[in-house]
Amino acid sequence: MKSVRLRLLILALLPLVVLLPLMLLLGLTRWTAEYDDILIANVESDLRIAEQYLGQILMRTGADVQGVADSAAFLDQLHADRAEFDQFLKQKQNTLELDFLYYLSPTAQPDAIGRWPVVQSARTGKLASEIDLFSPQDLSAISADLALRARVPLIETVAAVPTDRTIEERGMVVHTASPVGTAGSLGVLIGGILLNRNLDFIDTINSLVYLNAATGGDRQGTATLFLDDVRVSTNVRLFEDVRALGTRVSAVVRGAVLDQGQKWLNRAFVVNDWYISGYLPITDSFGDRVGMLYVGFLEAPFVAVKREAYWALLIAVLALLALSVPFFLRMAKGIFSPLEKMIQTMSRVERGDLAARNGDIQARDEIGHVARHLDTLLDQVQERDQALRAWADELNERVENRTAELKQANQKLEETFKQLVMSEKLASIGEITAGVAHEINNPVAVIQGNVDVIRLTLNERARDVETELNLVDRQVQRISTIVDKLLQFARPTEFGTYEESVDIALVVKDCLVLVEHVLSQTNIIVETDLKKAPLVRINPGELQQVIVNLLVNAAQAMGNDGVLSVSLSQTEDKGQAGACLCIGDTGPGIPDDNLDNLFDPFFTTKPAEGTGLGLSISQTLIRREGGHIRARNRNSGGAAFSIWLPEVLVD
Repeated sequence: MKSVRLRLLILALLPLVVLLPLMLLLGLTRWTAEYDDILIANVESDLRIAEQYLGQILMRTGADVQGVADSAAFLDQLHADRAEFDQFLKQKQNTLELDFLYYLSPTAQPDAIGRWPVVQSARTGKLASEIDLFSPQDLSAISADLALRARVPLIETVAAVPTDRTIEERGMVVHTASPVGTAGSLGVLIGGILLNRNLDFIDTINSLVYLNAATGGDRQGTATLFLDDVRVSTNVRLFEDVRALGTRVSAVVRGAVLDQGQKWLNRAFVVNDWYISGYLPITDSFGDRVGMLYVGFLEAPFVAVKREAYWALLIAVLALLALSVPFFLRMAKGIFSPLEKMIQTMSRVERGDLAARNGDIQARDEIGHVARHLDTLLDQVQERDQALRAWADELNERVENRTAELKQANQKLEETFKQLVMSEKLASIGEITAGVAHEINNPVAVIQGNVDVIRLTLNERARDVETELNLVDRQVQRISTIVDKLLQFARPTEFGTYEESVDIALVVKDCLVLVEHVLSQTNIIVETDLKKAPLVRINPGELQQVIVNLLVNAAQAMGNDGVLSVSLSQTEDKGQAGACLCIGDTGPGIPDDNLDNLFDPFFTTKPAEGTGLGLSISQTLIRREGGHIRARNRNSGGAAFSIWLPEVLVD
């Protein structure tokens, strides 16, 4: 018998399929990081070249202006005619490719010009060259054309800091001041170059950095001069022939370079593409950060190189796996095939197919032995299952028969229990109300007797209090009527009632008059629809009691606002003609849990206001006449109670 341990040992080598790609992934990550570091180092070197060129511009401009200031020709022109002197300065300005060149005499006291640190330094005898920001007024004072050249309309830029400005009118100037004369009598020769829209300046930087022999021109680079965060000189393109003047740097770069004064060396989104970028803050003669110098090269070519490297390594790994995986799978097949067959067999058994078997297993190792033993166990399970099913069928039949008998007995028991509970409630109520009624009748009889004695005693003088005595009579009669109703509810078989043929519509109108005092205190609207209906046989007072009770309940359910609807119609119930009175409201309705208990004695949803007897007594009175009261919730909202009474049969 071959051992499975050897095969499992071979399968343990399979994790190499995972470890090898993981190691390659770690190697690629390390290589990518070093590759990115090289790109950052390159852009840092490019930025250093651009910074040196800007420094050379400052030095060269300073040297040129100083050369003019120290020349004999300039000193001779100082004493010449003003127009001739201005012509001399204009000629030198053009020769030195300056945007302005003018002389400030020792006696001049111009506040606007004298504020510049470079001018103040020249006053002390020192040459000074700095980058300065000139306001539109400063530029206009020198030349209107210079102010016009400085104007750069702002273009809305994605990811830039939001701004309300629409145009940049300030000028970034290479500002140089050279002393003229001797100590104690120093004039100042001031010259400068406007860097706004100075494309020669920025193209020269781009050529020095990216189009030199060292780079071979293989990097697609750009250079930009920022005034604050606005591109005022750039070879970055919006379109093929349109430079991105007026676009702005992203908020992230602005925060790091201008706000924090840090050098930015990282990838950045420049106008419409990603660049490996370097940003350097530029400070003016006051020491304030006023702009940035940028160089960067397109990231896409280098991303393509990395992508090609990734694909090459991925293809190599896949080729290695394609050669090794089939070998491992062939070795594993001898183990997995029997196991898979056993799993399929067990799945069929779980689904109820007890006839499923592994069949003939060719393997003669431990797995083959387990498969054959499993078939033997399944044979035994199938035999026992058949026996259990037979016993279960017989047992289920007996249980079903017994369950049916128990259900019938339980239903009868529940019905009997409900009847007993209701009988006990009504018996208790009868005893209580009968006792209370008899106890009330005694003092009522005494009151009535004493009223009669008062009338006899007072004789003619009784007329003075006749109104009060009549009021006492009516109230005593009212108490007697209430006591009779209680006794009638408690022992309906002992008290007869006076019944007659009743028109429900007339009773409803009387009831609405009776509850007018309740409705008048609210904003409830009463809507009636009293169609012609047959006469019914019932005591009018009892019917009035039932209707008033339902009307008051509906008004209380709605509160101060709502619609109380009262409708009457001819309706049949179980084939018998009759009249149906429906009283509905627009209140919150009746909770479903309470619908079955509404007509139980003492059941109430208003413990502090009612006794819970109103609906119970009403149901008793109506049922005694062969009718019924039913409650439901309306689809439109609110509850509705319907009273149905059979039609009076005319002989």
